Amino acid sequence: MDITTTAGAEASVHGRRDPRHGFGRTLRAYIALTKPRVLELLLVTTMPVMILAQGGLPSLWLVFATVIGGSMSAGSAAAFNMYLDRDIDAHMQRTVNRPLVTGEVSPRGALIFAWTLAVVSTIWLWLTTNWLAATLSATAIFFYVVIYTMILKRRTEQNIVWGGIAGCFPVLIGWTAVTGSLAWPPVILFALVFLWTPPHYWPLSMKYKDQYEDVHVPMLGATRNGSQVGLQVILYAWAAVACSLLLVPVAGMGLVYTVSALVFGGWFIYESHRLYNRAIRGTEPRPMRVFHASITYLTLLFVAIAIDPLLPF
Repeated sequence: MDITTTAGAEASVHGRRDPRHGFGRTLRAYIALTKPRVLELLLVTTMPVMILAQGGLPSLWLVFATVIGGSMSAGSAAAFNMYLDRDIDAHMQRTVNRPLVTGEVSPRGALIFAWTLAVVSTIWLWLTTNWLAATLSATAIFFYVVIYTMILKRRTEQNIVWGGIAGCFPVLIGWTAVTGSLAWPPVILFALVFLWTPPHYWPLSMKYKDQYEDVHVPMLGATRNGSQVGLQVILYAWAAVACSLLLVPVAGMGLVYTVSALVFGGWFIYESHRLYNRAIRGTEPRPMRVFHASITYLTLLFVAIAIDPLLPF
């Protein structure tokens, strides 16, 4: 049976738009299209990098403008992603309540919304920051929508490795919004987020292995056994932590960042090894421990990036 046909049938039976839906519910549905939890990561990575680029607190207006523009950009990419993946979302338990599946937002409405956010975010960043930040923002949308969602996601188990590059752009956007140019510190942070993404997402794909298999999406967690995935998670976790330490000599980071990178990075690596060890012993691997640990690690590391330049030592 064609998965697109099935998805459409399910949406028409279970998710038909109810004319009684009020403005508030419709608004919440459109907000859900932007994947608000992903937007939180945008804030976590963008604002600290702006402080690092400034060497102190940048203009509050500039921070506001960059965060608003970046949020619209990321929201656009997420909306395009939900539009393109609405067929498989209808068959996965973790995505079955997305607004395009339930029918709270029509495909046409979602597409118009995504394009509007893409255009407005690019113009906004161009006018309020600079052309380079705006160009990087548009490139991030293109990478997530075309390279990841349309080309890689359904074709290769390495999809999140290269597709995850889209999530690395906020650090470049934050830096260029302040300086108008690129330098080695944001490049290192770009590489850090790139290396962090696989050990962040692959445990999630282990958790939902059966669902990814059902929709024929070759996430590594669905195509390989637990020990193989666990080994890859370890390698990328070690590489991410090593990359984070490069910022110390390159950006002249102080004690707060250095200790944070070592302590929180060590914990992230420890959780990655636990995942692998449990897998090779044949016990329940508990991949969500690593998933949540990865989020905490990155959050605390970027908090340290924000605090370090503000201290007198």
